[in-house]
Amino acid sequence: MSELLNCPKCNELFIKSQFRDTCEKCYKEEEKKYEEVYQFLRIRENRAASIERVVEVTGAEEKLIHKWVRKGRLQTAHFPNMGYPCDKCGRIIPKGKLCGQCTDELTQDLQRLSSEESFKDHKKRAQQSTYYSK
Repeated sequence: MSELLNCPKCNELFIKSQFRDTCEKCYKEEEKKYEEVYQFLRIRENRAASIERVVEVTGAEEKLIHKWVRKGRLQTAHFPNMGYPCDKCGRIIPKGKLCGQCTDELTQDLQRLSSEESFKDHKKRAQQSTYYSK
């Protein structure tokens, strides 16, 4: 659903949709920068360029490049050094929300929590059941 917001770049009012998160003027500027970045990366020698190199040559913001990779406009299969930061630690990743290390940590924490809960459950059941014999 659309909502009325201020543009995060120029503070102008605009209607946010699923396709745009900036006003029309800033969107056009982003598209112009995207074309510049894409044309730079299409050159065979530049396909393996790092994000820092792309920023240096094209003048595009690093956040914009991360946004385009996250949305799939710049595909990491074609440009292997492109990526965006992990939501937890900030390491550059090509897909997903978390890097492998953070995913493993989260999985271990969930398994530890599950085992603690099952231990508490087992202990509680053991205390509740009492057998009397003659």
